[in-house]
Amino acid sequence: MGRNGPAAVLVTSEGVHPLAKQDRYRGRDDEPRGERTRLDAEGPRGPETSFRALTLLDRILQMSHSEDPRMVQYLLLLRHQLETDEQQFAEAQKLIQEYEEAYEKLTSPANRIGTFLDAPDEGIAHIALGDTEFYSNIDPKIADQEFKVGTRVKVNEAYAVVGDLGYPTGGPIVKVGEIFADGRLRVSMDAQGLSGRIVLRCTDLSEVPLKVGDEVRMEPNFRVALEQFAQREVRDYYLEEVPEIPWEKIGGQEAAIAVIRDTIEMPLLYPELYARFEKKPLKGILLFGPPGCGKTLIGKATAYNLTREYAARTKKDVKEYFMYINGPKILNMWLGESERMVREIFAQAREKARDGYLVFIFIDEAEAILRTRSSGRFLNISNTVVPQFSAEMDGLVSLENVVVMLTSNRPDYIDPAILRPERIDRKVKVVRPDRRATRDIFAIYLHPKIPLDSAAVAAQGGDREAARNALIEDATAYLFRKNEDTEFLEVFLRNGGTERLYWKDLASGALIMSVVERAKDFAIKRSIEKQSQQEGVSADDMHRAIRVEYKENEIFPKTDTQEDWLKLLDYEPENVVNLKPIRANRSTGGPRRTII
Repeated sequence: MGRNGPAAVLVTSEGVHPLAKQDRYRGRDDEPRGERTRLDAEGPRGPETSFRALTLLDRILQMSHSEDPRMVQYLLLLRHQLETDEQQFAEAQKLIQEYEEAYEKLTSPANRIGTFLDAPDEGIAHIALGDTEFYSNIDPKIADQEFKVGTRVKVNEAYAVVGDLGYPTGGPIVKVGEIFADGRLRVSMDAQGLSGRIVLRCTDLSEVPLKVGDEVRMEPNFRVALEQFAQREVRDYYLEEVPEIPWEKIGGQEAAIAVIRDTIEMPLLYPELYARFEKKPLKGILLFGPPGCGKTLIGKATAYNLTREYAARTKKDVKEYFMYINGPKILNMWLGESERMVREIFAQAREKARDGYLVFIFIDEAEAILRTRSSGRFLNISNTVVPQFSAEMDGLVSLENVVVMLTSNRPDYIDPAILRPERIDRKVKVVRPDRRATRDIFAIYLHPKIPLDSAAVAAQGGDREAARNALIEDATAYLFRKNEDTEFLEVFLRNGGTERLYWKDLASGALIMSVVERAKDFAIKRSIEKQSQQEGVSADDMHRAIRVEYKENEIFPKTDTQEDWLKLLDYEPENVVNLKPIRANRSTGGPRRTII
């Protein structure tokens, strides 16, 4: 056909090719001749590419005036093949590019990780890699980024900084041994503080108030402190809230309380008077006596009451800082650790005292750590803890608002160097409650809010207070009976005398509290069984509670530990010849266990 005849069609196995219309590639009459001439005159424009080949083929199709349809079909088939080759070439280029990228990643050297220390000049970073320091260039792409001291930076093989990785999340934890004026820290690299290192603070830690003894987390290169931790051991000893325990809530210990108030409270409330007489305030007091008689309670009550009275006297907002230290808690198998903890406790006390707190160092079970030193061949922890404690006590002389209180069941086990004057100046014995004190303790725990048995209240004419007093008197009398049911031990003295011990001889504040709690349990169970809200504590509940309490404690120590129990019963072992349990049922001759 002619130029304007039917279009040639390329027929392939896939059908009619979409680009097989001849007039699409031939020159058109309306196309400006100048434009075709310009394209013809351009000629080749660079290295041969698939895109260039298609362009040339399009020009050939536009200029072709062949009347041979087969030629046109071949040209169109050639163009289709060129398009396919171009697509395959592009895919091959993409695969080669991905391979080259993977190859480059796998064969390129690893980046180093350093620690940013400072920026001495614009575009320059002072970094540390291990123990080596560098002044490195910063990649211009990140030159505007603000680096923080202590942050991790990525360093290439030319030692240029090419990235910021932020703070490390791990690192060793060390203790602060000294704080310099410029903010640097001396940290201890061992538990004993014999080896140390000077380090910087990170940017986020630069304004945080640190104290000697605080723990800080170091970055892996051990150049910068990153994070602060409070003093773990001292934090465990500190009681944030001292319970409200007025002196009235401590029954039967008026003599001990009077001594404490005279020796500790008076110097703090009247310092001018003591200065006039050149009287030094006492620094330490020892509370000793049987277990369960209120030694720990007296210590907490001292902190509560003394702080309130001191604040009222000085017209200042004074807060107590009560450090409760259980003696066995600071014992440690590692050499020097117990001594270190003693130093930290007193260092914390001195620091809080300078901050205006009224500090109480309360050491329970003091004989566990301050035991009499021995001269045996084997190492005794007391041989090193006692001198350390004595030195720390001597360091409290200049502070007026620090009080040290020790408690012990066996004061004879405590080293004499601790108990001497100017360290522990007063020794106060906390005795077992007598009949009047027992009644006072019952009254504390059977307070007016406790529900009472309705029959007991009715017997007193509906007067709840009279019924409460009658219940307290009855429980006290029942506990202090002296008959065959309450006797448990016969003591043969060296002077030929014989004494018998009864329930009352082992009464204590803890035991009385437990009796009241048991009586409450009985009343609660009865209320549940009867489905009644009118039930309350009765005299029968108190009697039963006393019997069960002593029955559960029917135990007496073996012969090799009787010395310890005799001391708790206020008997000197050298004055006792023998102990003999009293049989509960003389007619049957059955043995009776004894009560401690």
